[in-house]
Amino acid sequence: MERLDMEQLGEARWTRKTTWMFISFVLGLALESYVFSLSSIAIYWVTMPKSLGELLLAWAPIWLIIGIMLAGPFSDRYGRKVTLYTTLVLYVIGGIILFFSFNFVVILVSLSLMLIAGGGEMNSIMVASHELMPRRHRGKATMMIINGINLGGVVLAILAITTSALSNKAVISTQRDVVAVAVLIVVAILFATRVSMPESFLWLHKRGRDADLKKVVASYFGSQVAASAVIAETEASSKSAVPAGPKPSLGYTTFTMVVMVLVAAANTIGFGLMAYALAYAFFPHLQPTILAVFEGAGFVVGFFGLIADRVSRKKFLFWSFLGTFVMTVIVGLTTKAWQHNMALFWVLLIVLAGVNSLCYLTEDTVKAEVWPTLHRGTLTAVARFISIGLYIPTIYITANMSTTHYVLFNAGVWLIGTLASAAWLIWGRETGRGLSIQAASGEV
Repeated sequence: MERLDMEQLGEARWTRKTTWMFISFVLGLALESYVFSLSSIAIYWVTMPKSLGELLLAWAPIWLIIGIMLAGPFSDRYGRKVTLYTTLVLYVIGGIILFFSFNFVVILVSLSLMLIAGGGEMNSIMVASHELMPRRHRGKATMMIINGINLGGVVLAILAITTSALSNKAVISTQRDVVAVAVLIVVAILFATRVSMPESFLWLHKRGRDADLKKVVASYFGSQVAASAVIAETEASSKSAVPAGPKPSLGYTTFTMVVMVLVAAANTIGFGLMAYALAYAFFPHLQPTILAVFEGAGFVVGFFGLIADRVSRKKFLFWSFLGTFVMTVIVGLTTKAWQHNMALFWVLLIVLAGVNSLCYLTEDTVKAEVWPTLHRGTLTAVARFISIGLYIPTIYITANMSTTHYVLFNAGVWLIGTLASAAWLIWGRETGRGLSIQAASGEV
C-alpha cells in the first residue's frame, strides 16, 4: 500500500468503533492499575511479618515487568489485538484463583498471573493507542486512556474503604471476593468491547501483510471509504505540523532510551513510594484512603490531558516533572508540620498527586510514541522493564528511613527525572502538536 494511503488511515475520523476501542483501552489500563494496587490492600488479608509485607509490595512490579517484557516482543511478532486477547485469558485464570486465596502463597500466585496480564495490557494498549487513534486526537486520546490508571486505583481504594467497616474476618473474605468479581466482570466487558477493534494498520503494513490490511480496513471503515474527505483532512492537519527533530540513528536511539528509562523510573519510583509504600511505612491504617485521595486527585487533574494535541509534548513533560519535584521538596521540608496537622497533609498530598498526574500522563505517552512501528512494542517494553524494575530495590532502601528522609529521597528521584526531561526538551524530538505517529517516531 502506498504511503499516501497509510497517511489517510492515520487521518481517519473518529467513529463509533473508535469509541468502543477507546473504552476498551481505558478499562484495560484501569484494570491493570486495579491489580497493581491490589498488593497494597492484600497485604492486610493475612498475618505476616513486615519482611513478607515488603515482598508483597515488591511482588507487583516484579511480575508486571515480566508481563511487559513478554508482551512487547509478542505484540511485535503476532500483533497488538492478538496480544490484548491473550492477556485477558491470564486475567480470568488469576481472578478465579483469587477466590481461593486463603493464604499468602495462593495470593502471590493469583497476583502474579494477573500482573503478567496487566503488564502485557499496559504495554500493548499504549502501543496500539498511538497506532490506531486518529491523528488529530492521538495525544488527548492517549492521555485520557492513561488516566484510566488513576481510575483503577480509585475504584480499588473505594472498595477497600467500604468493606473495611465489617469485622476483621468478614473484611478478608468480602474484600477478596469483591475484588475477584470486579476483575472477572471487567474482563468480560473487555472481551466484548474488543471484538470490533482492528489490528494495527501500521503494524500490518510494516509487516508486509497488505492483503490482511485491506480486509481490516474494509471491515473497520466499511467498503466505501471517503478518500477525498480523508485527503482533505490530511492536508488541513499537516499545516499545523512542526519539525519533529533528529532522525533515528544508533546514537540518537541510545539517547532516547536513556531518557525514557530515567523519566519513567523517576515517575514509577516517585509515584510508588507516595501512593503505595508511604502508608505501609508510616500510616498503615490510612492505606486505602491515601490511595483513593492520591489516585482520585490524579484522575481529576488528568483531564488537562485534553489539551495534549495543542501543546508541545517536550515542554509538557519538562514542566510537569519540575512541578512534581518542587512539590515533593515542599512536602519533605514540612514533614514535622503535616505530621501534626493531617489537614495540611491531605492538602499537600492532593496538590502533589495532581501535578504528578500530569507528569505521569505525559511521560507514559512519550514513552510509546518515539519508537519505529516494527519495534515499538519491544522498545517500549525495554524502557518499562528497566524503569519499573528500578522501583523494586527502593522499597527496601527506604524501608527504615525517617519520614523526612523518605520524602526527600523521593525528591531526589524526581530531580533525576527533571534533569532527564530537560535533556529531552533540548535535544529530543517533538512528538506532540498534532504530529502523526510516523512523524513522532521519525519514520517519515
